[in-house]
Amino acid sequence: MILIVDDKSENLIALKKILETHNFSVDTALSGEEALRKVLKYNYKLIILDVQMPGMDGFEVAEAISGYSKTKDIPIIFLSAVKINKQFISKGYASGGRDYLIKPIDPDILVLKMRTFIKLYEQTDELNRVQHALMEEIEYRKEAESKKDEFISIASHELNTPLTSVKGYLQLAEKSFEKDNKDGTRMYLDRTKTQLNKLNQLVADLLNTSKIVSGKLEYSFREFDFEPFLDSAIDIIKQSFPHKNITKNGTADVRIHGDPLRLEQVILNYLTNAIKYSPDNDEIFVDVALMPHNKVNIKVRDQGIGIPLEKQDQLFDKFYRVEESSNRFQGLGMGLYICAEIIRRHSGTYGVESEPGKGSTFYFTIPVKSEN
Repeated sequence: MILIVDDKSENLIALKKILETHNFSVDTALSGEEALRKVLKYNYKLIILDVQMPGMDGFEVAEAISGYSKTKDIPIIFLSAVKINKQFISKGYASGGRDYLIKPIDPDILVLKMRTFIKLYEQTDELNRVQHALMEEIEYRKEAESKKDEFISIASHELNTPLTSVKGYLQLAEKSFEKDNKDGTRMYLDRTKTQLNKLNQLVADLLNTSKIVSGKLEYSFREFDFEPFLDSAIDIIKQSFPHKNITKNGTADVRIHGDPLRLEQVILNYLTNAIKYSPDNDEIFVDVALMPHNKVNIKVRDQGIGIPLEKQDQLFDKFYRVEESSNRFQGLGMGLYICAEIIRRHSGTYGVESEPGKGSTFYFTIPVKSEN
C-alpha cells in the first residue's frame, strides 16, 4: 500500500485517482501527525509526501519516519510546488527522502519512479527476511558461525554489483528528468528494472540455505548471442565505475548454450576484482577470442598489484584470500569460488596469469553452440 500525505484534499483526490488507475493500493493522510500515526499502525511500501504543510512539514515527517526502526526503510518521495530551490531539495534528501519532484509532475514518470523504489524496498525487505530465517535455522547447527559468514559473503558479493548499477541508473534518470528528457529517463529506468529482476533471481537463490552451503545454485540454460550479452555486462560496470577505462579487444559473434545470468556474474566478478585490485591504474582490458574446438575465451586484464605464483592455485578456493592484500582490500574470498562453480557447470575452464606489480589476467573458456 502507498501513503499520500498532503494537507489539501483536492491534491489527495487527484493523485489517488492517478495511482489507482495503475492498480496501486492507496491510503491518504491530511497532516504530518496523521501520517505518523498511520505508518506505525499499517504497512506501507512507499510514501508520497508534500513538503509545505501546517504543523509538521514534510521534512519533519520524513525525519521522524526514518527514525523508527519499523519504518526506516520505507522510500519517501517529496512533492513540492513552492520549495523548489537547491537548498530545499538538499534538505529533502538529508531528511531521508529518496527523490524530490517538482509540481506539476508527469504522472508517467512518477509511476515509473514509484515502481522502481517499491521494487527496491521489496528487495531489501526480502533480504532481511532471508537473513532472519537463516539466523533462526543456524541456531540448531554446530557450525552456525561459519555458515552465517558464508551467507553474508555470498549475499554481499552477488548483490553488490547490481545494487550499485541500480543506484547509478537512478542518478542518470534523475539528471535526464531534470533536463526534461523523457526518453532518456525511461531508458535508464528500464535498465534499472532489468537489474532489479536480476536481484530478484539472486534473492530467490539465497532463500534455499542448503544450496548456499553446498554451492549448488539453480541454473536456467538457453541459447543466446554472446556478443551483445558481453557488451551489456561491460556496460553495467562502466555505469558503476565511470572513472575506469574498460577497453574491449576482439569479437565473438557466436551463440552460447548456457545461463546468461550466471555467466554475467562471472564477468562482473572478474571486472570488479580487476578494478578493486588496481586502485592506482584506470585501465582495464577485456580480450575476446574464438578458440579451436568451438570454444570462446574471455580474458580480463588489469595493471594492478598482481599475485605471487605460489598463491595462484588457491585463488578459486572457497574463502581464500591472498594474505598480502587481505588487510588492504575488503572481501571474504567467495567471488572466485562462485565463478569457478558456474564455469564448471558450463563445461568450461578457468585460470589466472599474474605477476606481482605487473597486474593480473583472469580468464575462462566455455563451449560455443555447434552449428549442427
